[in-house]
Amino acid sequence: MWIDRRRGRAYAGAMRWDTLFADLEAQLAAGERLDLDVEIDERARVDAAAVELADRLRGSVGLRIGVHLGSGRVCEGTLSHAGSQWLVLDEERHQVLIPYTSAVRYAGLSRLAVGAGPSVRQRLGLGSALRGLARGRASLAVMVWQGATEESVLHGVIDRVGRDFLDLAVTRPGEERRPANVSGVATIPFGALAGLRSVRGAEG
Repeated sequence: MWIDRRRGRAYAGAMRWDTLFADLEAQLAAGERLDLDVEIDERARVDAAAVELADRLRGSVGLRIGVHLGSGRVCEGTLSHAGSQWLVLDEERHQVLIPYTSAVRYAGLSRLAVGAGPSVRQRLGLGSALRGLARGRASLAVMVWQGATEESVLHGVIDRVGRDFLDLAVTRPGEERRPANVSGVATIPFGALAGLRSVRGAEG
């Protein structure tokens, strides 16, 4: 009887220890899951904090988006290019290059972010895009800020692009850049550019 009672107590004690350890393991597992959830949330916040606007725009290439300018103008089209400082929208009849600094709001961006290496970002600056337009002798409608919320439009061809400015040979809409067609040269700081739209014929 004594041995049996002792065994009974031993078995009962073992059962209580098993339950205790099981509870402790469950608590530890729950704590680890909570720590993991916190770590994942923190990593997500850190990752989101590292995303730049250019990354979001690169992730939206091919989508139709809207770009709202400070003047109230809304440019809508398919996002075809996204550099480090500018984007290009394909409209129905034109293309528009918009510096990121001109936009006050975007509509329709994807949540996808696509990064680019530092060397790529340098090559795709605003100056690089404008030099490409200058080499192509593209006829442009250049939207220039007049104050904080107004803009005017100049037509012409880019003659020269400096580090932070461009020289625009001013012509009538759609005219080729010939000496007889040039009414003057406008030197425009990059910071004054609201956007540049391609011009076909006499269309503005």
